[in-house]
Amino acid sequence: MFEAARFDDAGLGMRILWRFGCSARLLQTNHYRTAASNPSFPAVWMLLARHPVRIPALFAVFHNRIHTMPETTQHNPNPELYSPHPDVRGMTLLNREAFKRTVVVPALKVKKEIVHTLLKSLKHAVLQRPGLKRVVEDPEDEDSKLVILDPQKIPEFSLGESEKEVLKQLHVNPEVSKYNLELTYENFKSDEILRAVLPEGQDVTSGFSRVGHIAHLNLRDHQLPYRHLIGQVIVDKNPGITCVVNKTSIIDSTYRNFQMEVLAGESNLVTKVKENNFTYELDFAKVYWNPRLSTEHGRIVELLKPGDVLFDVFAGIGPFAIPAAKKKCVVFANDLNPESYRWLLHNCKLNKVDSKIKAFNMDGRDFILGPVREELRKELALVKEQKTAFHIVMNLPALAIEFLDVFRHLLVGEPCSAAVLPTVHCYGFSKHENPAKDIQERAEAALGASLEGRCSTYLVRNVAPNKEMLCITFQIPADVLYKRPCPAGDKPASKRLRTCQDVTEEGLQS
Repeated sequence: MFEAARFDDAGLGMRILWRFGCSARLLQTNHYRTAASNPSFPAVWMLLARHPVRIPALFAVFHNRIHTMPETTQHNPNPELYSPHPDVRGMTLLNREAFKRTVVVPALKVKKEIVHTLLKSLKHAVLQRPGLKRVVEDPEDEDSKLVILDPQKIPEFSLGESEKEVLKQLHVNPEVSKYNLELTYENFKSDEILRAVLPEGQDVTSGFSRVGHIAHLNLRDHQLPYRHLIGQVIVDKNPGITCVVNKTSIIDSTYRNFQMEVLAGESNLVTKVKENNFTYELDFAKVYWNPRLSTEHGRIVELLKPGDVLFDVFAGIGPFAIPAAKKKCVVFANDLNPESYRWLLHNCKLNKVDSKIKAFNMDGRDFILGPVREELRKELALVKEQKTAFHIVMNLPALAIEFLDVFRHLLVGEPCSAAVLPTVHCYGFSKHENPAKDIQERAEAALGASLEGRCSTYLVRNVAPNKEMLCITFQIPADVLYKRPCPAGDKPASKRLRTCQDVTEEGLQS
């Protein structure tokens, strides 16, 4: 068990908590306080010490929700019992027939009329495998059935006292017989198949994202020789998955898409996804979509109130903009990628908010200097009370912080009320040992002003080992946003325009 005293560094604490599956909300700092100065991290460690958590298993994302692959928690006396035939090791082209094998399992002879009752009473000990029957015909007695038991739960074909008591009450003979059970490819789970095929001791797939009918993998180098087999296994074992792709390049920071290879199934990459009760359609090969951001999209939209104004600088296909418009916010959405812009318009119509969103296909900096500045100039001059809030979302983690300098003296004139200064939600990646401190310092450098005590950081997700995605939220300081006009008394005296007469008089005097 970890001791809080051993982890006095806030950044290290954040990383290890994240590795051990703690909610990102547990790590959220108080509103308008920075994680860099937040003293609550030791308390978080103490909380972890009091409430131990399991190390999470390998994960996969299905229908925009993160699930963990099953973890074996009970004693396993024979881990190879349900393993495929050892000859499949090293297979690169899937041969389903090679997975056949016969294993000996325990069985109980039970009268037909009490089979259902027995299954309910011995539910924990009955065999449960994909595609396998738990009850089979007894070849020696047509009035009886054979109930197949799980050999992992009934080691050495010996019933425990609790199972014997159940059988005694049902007047069932406790004698356990042996049954030859044939296992085929259909009866093995995907992780069992891949663990049997890949070289011994190497990791199986570390998880995949599901985007509609597409499974998106990020395979490691040692898995690449088996990539087509891995893809086919995922298609076979996951209903609704008809296409498996593997990322072959890093995300292009300009258009936020990447090169990919189709490993198995159809090559159709136009798909439909559901997120937070909204439907989106997209071409996965041409636009950016990450199902792991579903919670973050919902978190930001929850902050908005009807009538608020949202400027989405890097809108993608609309996961922030469309729910905000449905919430009766005024929305300006922009994306540089022409394909993202096209699908944004399509999804606005699909979700019936096309009349409520003003969409743009511009560079993010030009969008802020143009439509955003014009709208702020007009609206902030009219707003006297905090009835309308202005939010600017900048979800381009690789580059967004570099755009913050555009807010320097974006407006000219006397500052508006501090209560209605625009709130920025800017995303970034960090590999720093204290990611919250790092992202705050980078934002301050871009703005040319301190955010100490007036910003909050939120740990969105762990992207890779020692790489975090965070959101920093702050109101743009008035002295950053506004360029104040010079007071009348400070203006230099204007020079009088010289006339032809002045020139003539100077000539005569000389």
